[in-house]
Amino acid sequence: MSSTFLGMPAPPPRSPYGTGNLRGDRKFPRAAHDELRNEQLRRNLGRATRTIRAKRLAVTAELPDWEALRDAGSAIKTETMNRLPELLEQLERNVTERGGTVHWARDGVEANEIVTRLVRATGSSDVIKVKSMATQEIGLNEHLESVGITPYETDLAELIVQLAHDKPSHILVPAIHRNRDEIRQIFLKEIPGVDPRLDNVPAHLAAAARAYLREKFMTTGVAVSGANFGIAETGTLAVVESEGNGRMCLTMPDTLITVMGIEKVLPRYQDLEVFLQLLPRSSTGERMNPYTSMWTGVTPGDGPQDFHLVLLDNGRTAALADRIGREALNCIRCSACLNVCPVYERAGGHAYGSTYPGPIGAVLTPQLAGMHAAKDDPNSSLPYASSLCGACFDACPVKIDIPSLLVELRHQNTEQSGTTAEKLAMKAAATVMKHPKVFTAAQKGAGLGRVVGGRNGTISHLPPPFDGWSASRDTAVPPKQTFRSWLASAEGAATMRAAADEHAENRKKNEEEK
Repeated sequence: MSSTFLGMPAPPPRSPYGTGNLRGDRKFPRAAHDELRNEQLRRNLGRATRTIRAKRLAVTAELPDWEALRDAGSAIKTETMNRLPELLEQLERNVTERGGTVHWARDGVEANEIVTRLVRATGSSDVIKVKSMATQEIGLNEHLESVGITPYETDLAELIVQLAHDKPSHILVPAIHRNRDEIRQIFLKEIPGVDPRLDNVPAHLAAAARAYLREKFMTTGVAVSGANFGIAETGTLAVVESEGNGRMCLTMPDTLITVMGIEKVLPRYQDLEVFLQLLPRSSTGERMNPYTSMWTGVTPGDGPQDFHLVLLDNGRTAALADRIGREALNCIRCSACLNVCPVYERAGGHAYGSTYPGPIGAVLTPQLAGMHAAKDDPNSSLPYASSLCGACFDACPVKIDIPSLLVELRHQNTEQSGTTAEKLAMKAAATVMKHPKVFTAAQKGAGLGRVVGGRNGTISHLPPPFDGWSASRDTAVPPKQTFRSWLASAEGAATMRAAADEHAENRKKNEEEK
């Protein structure tokens, strides 16, 4: 009689990490060190973030139910993550029933291939684009250019970044690191036929961009967009923006291709009531978005007649499987956390190396792309790119506890890092503290630190692996006498007796007063 051995139960294989612009070339401390030398960058960032912070505080203070709205937004996003598979299937069904076509992309490579195939099927060699974090994440522009298709960014800030052959540095304001003089020089150099007398007046710069883009809107038959929200109940997609370029891209071309991260789905149409109040106030400090565009499939004779929705995973399933880290998927990309973060304000977005900078990027990027997926992975430094001051949590419209997630990622990084100098030091400290005699000897040995201390009673340079601590702060020299030795001395015993007598006397007085 034969038997079958099924083996020991094991966890299912882990979902793959994402691909694309989710990993920098250098770790955050080194990249930030170089960015901090750019005084112009710091002035630009400081001015912009202060302005946005002030506007946000003013418009959120107008709503008596602002905290209730945040609670509602958090609850809806949590429900979405708990029901994500069924909601995505419902979204696909409703988009398809209304004339659209849904494609599923496991990663950035697959999404790029799908979009390229769809564009080629139209015969067009150009596409116009609505600002999209998802397409920036997967490197769609670079991929299209590599196969002979020219993408044109139509958002003003994205256009500036594209013309400058630069990278975005902010979720909402990609060109926040540029000032008007820099933008003028970029336009003079890169926009064909621009007036050589162009000055740095914002209205004149915007007019030059508008004239350049108007021709693209009128002559390009394919548009690529992202989506702020996708409604499972109706199959509706929504894009919010401030310039009207999105409205042009979403209505004028014959073909519209939308690339949407799977976490952007919402259960019900009514949920927009909450998020269309939360998002503009948290992002631009406005009461409502100037342009809110929504479309459901294809409407004969009105707008694009060929609509494709590409649902992008790219590491999101991996993040969803993390019981703690999945909270990061609640992000609605408002950038409020960037605008209040003291680290981001000084270092800027490029130091993070990812499409997603700032506090939420320091959480989301390691979730999507891992912290040990490359040699000496730069992403492993991102959870430490924070002072844990908590300002990001206070500002987040859906109450993502970013500081706690950063601490959890630090824990995960430590667990995955193997043997390090820090681990060896902590292990040695634990061994010493387990044995009283050894601990006492170590305390006496630490007293030698007084020899290298400065006149001000501090040690400015510690040996490795503790030099990282002393690089940014001074360490007090050890005291002449340890607490344990003082407690065992006659002076210590007398002090403790006096304190005990005082406590007894006070207790007696309190009882008498009662």
